[in-house]
Amino acid sequence: MFIGRENELRQLNAELSLWKRKTAVLVYGKRRVGKTTLLSEAAKGFDGVVINHMCVTSTFEGNMELIYQSVSEGLGLPNIRFGSLFEMMDYLKTLDKKILLIIDEYPYLKQTKKKNEVDSYMQAVIDRLPENVKLILCGSYITVMKELLEEGNPLFGRFSLIQHIRDFDYLDAAKFYPGLSIRDKIAFYAVFGGSPYVLENLDKSKTLRENIEHLLLPETGLIRSHIENVMLREIQKSFDARILEVLGNGKKRYSEIRDRIVSTETGLLDKQLKILLDMETIQKTAPINRRNDKKKQFYEIVDNLMRFYFTFIFGKAGTIARIGEEQFFNRNIDAVLDQFISRRLEGVVLQYFHRAALQGFYPDIDDFGSYWYDDPETKTNGEFDCVIRHGEQYDFYECKYFDRPMSLEECCQEKEQLGSIKGITVSDVGFVCTGGFAFECAKEFTLIDGKKLYFI
Repeated sequence: MFIGRENELRQLNAELSLWKRKTAVLVYGKRRVGKTTLLSEAAKGFDGVVINHMCVTSTFEGNMELIYQSVSEGLGLPNIRFGSLFEMMDYLKTLDKKILLIIDEYPYLKQTKKKNEVDSYMQAVIDRLPENVKLILCGSYITVMKELLEEGNPLFGRFSLIQHIRDFDYLDAAKFYPGLSIRDKIAFYAVFGGSPYVLENLDKSKTLRENIEHLLLPETGLIRSHIENVMLREIQKSFDARILEVLGNGKKRYSEIRDRIVSTETGLLDKQLKILLDMETIQKTAPINRRNDKKKQFYEIVDNLMRFYFTFIFGKAGTIARIGEEQFFNRNIDAVLDQFISRRLEGVVLQYFHRAALQGFYPDIDDFGSYWYDDPETKTNGEFDCVIRHGEQYDFYECKYFDRPMSLEECCQEKEQLGSIKGITVSDVGFVCTGGFAFECAKEFTLIDGKKLYFI
């Protein structure tokens, strides 16, 4: 069953149905994020022959032979040996058929030659693309695929549609477990994230704990194997895994990472952080009121599942094997799991604001994110994670992962604490509570309960 990606599918269908101009599409995203599923769904509506080819680790010539073989099989013909892709395209041009050629895992082909050599070859192919042929290049190695979008690359400007496929956000992820309570939906997303592959393999009839103990903690657990053998494969030779261990369940400044990882400045840490940023494994964030202040920039892990792994599992394989999954959960996860989920709720709320802004519910919004404050009177500083900016005014939201309604008294206490901090311009105070509220309304507060998060 195809879930989500409505906008991406609509864009692809529109591009594949248009024959007034040349079509060359680029689709990229990390492994098992659903690229192939999306392309297969789009191909169902294509009025013609669909030829799907997967590049492999081989020579350039070997990959060419396999492409020719895929084309021959797709056309229902004996294996045709072409002299080049140009010759193959010339042949396809003679056919009275509309043809969609999908070349998947393009980086395997690209890396068979020197830098940009294959891209230059593919540029010439696209420039001579027959009117009856549409081409899609797809790939999982994000850094390699992003090179195709750089101005100095031969393929720059050659694509009529570019799609960067990312993990599902909290709302689309919930479509994989619609029967769960709102509190459990947030918990499952906080731990397992938004990868379609991971979501498809969750057992929705079991509790969060049971899924963790069965899929994540065992050495042979399906999702743990996915992390260690797929998610980390592209980057494990290019970075020190302790960087992700340091980040774990939080945000860290460059200096905090440096002090834990290196003894002397060699530039290696900067290079590794850049690689991880390019691969979208980590992200750099800054408060919306200090966007250009490098001292207030933080690094954090992007993927919830990866964050859980490096917070609780990385480096603990021996302990898990010795004491067992159940005992390990009791000793290391149980007491702090709600705290871990609570911190992820803040990210869910920012995704909610993003969706709401796109739908026009906040027409005067300028930015949203975290807010950093310094209070010279009390000599304290800190960060609010969920803030909306309207001009020079700020709306502050407190997020509570409660299994009960939040009381009016609790809201008032939170507002008093906010009011004690100097130098903050507050236009509105809001609360997001998964358990709802024990009062119907209060003019001084904006209230968002769990139901509203999931029925935007």
